[in-house]
Amino acid sequence: MPTEKDGGEHPADAQNIHTVDVRTLRGLAHPLRLRLLSALREFGPATASGLADRLGESSGATSYHLRQLASYGFVEDAPERGKGRERWWRAVHAGTAFETGRFLNHPDPDVRGAVGVVLHEIANSHAQELNTWLGTMHEWPEEWQRAWEASDFKLRLTPDLSAELIEKMHALIESYRDRVPEDAEGAVTVRSHLHLFPRASD
Repeated sequence: MPTEKDGGEHPADAQNIHTVDVRTLRGLAHPLRLRLLSALREFGPATASGLADRLGESSGATSYHLRQLASYGFVEDAPERGKGRERWWRAVHAGTAFETGRFLNHPDPDVRGAVGVVLHEIANSHAQELNTWLGTMHEWPEEWQRAWEASDFKLRLTPDLSAELIEKMHALIESYRDRVPEDAEGAVTVRSHLHLFPRASD
């Protein structure tokens, strides 16, 4: 089950994960909506114009797609942030999980296409984040230049063992959550991407 989880300011705890169903999948299957949701989860509440500036989009587009996300329950108003007619938005969930099998084998081709859009956009986002780091890591302190990772491994596993490994890796990552206070010296937000998938043998 692929999972996208971010920190950021959130009204609930960090384990508030939404498992996508057919209805909410349709609302999520748009590249800009995925980017908007990711930005709100990572950076906290924002206005449509603020998100437009961050993502290089028009405020009309971000406003429309925020309303669409709200209609599917992914975002909501953050009225305590608003001033006057200014409308602030926040993510409802800390992350999203996908049971891909039920969508990839769905009889409706629109559902199969929608999950393809979501999964490919996630993959593109991961690649973009890694490329951004590679292009900017020379600007970081030497300590961080030594404390990053991009590795790949080849194992021979059954589906059950693959699922077990994924669960253990998730648990290990979660064990580091909230260990570092916000004001800890030298601490920054760290992004971790986990990809595990089978490959055909020759």
